[in-house]
Amino acid sequence: MVVVSQRVPVPPERVFAVLSDGWLYASWVVGASHIRQVDGHWPQTGARIHHSIGPWPTQVQDTSCVLAVEDGKLLELEARMWPMGAAKITLTLIPDSDGGTEIQMAEKLVKGPLSLLPQPVQNVLLGPRNTESLKRLADIAVHR
Repeated sequence: MVVVSQRVPVPPERVFAVLSDGWLYASWVVGASHIRQVDGHWPQTGARIHHSIGPWPTQVQDTSCVLAVEDGKLLELEARMWPMGAAKITLTLIPDSDGGTEIQMAEKLVKGPLSLLPQPVQNVLLGPRNTESLKRLADIAVHR
C-alpha cells in the first residue's frame, strides 16, 4: 500500500466539503480528465462518480465508487480504470492542534493486471501522483 500525506491549514470539514462535491473530483485527482455524472447521493456508500481517465482520444470511461464514509473523517473509494485494473483508496482527515488537517491518502491496486506489479514499482508509480493529488485537494480546500 502506498501512503502519502499533506497538511492543510483548514479544518477537516472544509477538506471533506471538497471530497463531498463529486464534480470537483477531476480537479484534484491526477489522471481524471472529465466527470460525466455524479450519483445524487454522493458521497454515501455505494454512490459513484462516472469519469474519464487519461488524455483524449485515448480516454478510458469508468467509475469510482464509495466503499465507506465517515462524515468529516474518512472517504474510501474503489477507483476503476478497466481494463488496467482498480484501486482501493482511503482518504483520512486528521485534525491537528492548530485547527488544520493532515490528509492521508492510502492506495492499493486490488484488481486487474496492474495489481500484479511488485510493491516497489507501485510505490514509484503511485507515490508522486498521489502527492500531487493531495496538493491539488489542499489548494481547493484552502481557496474555495
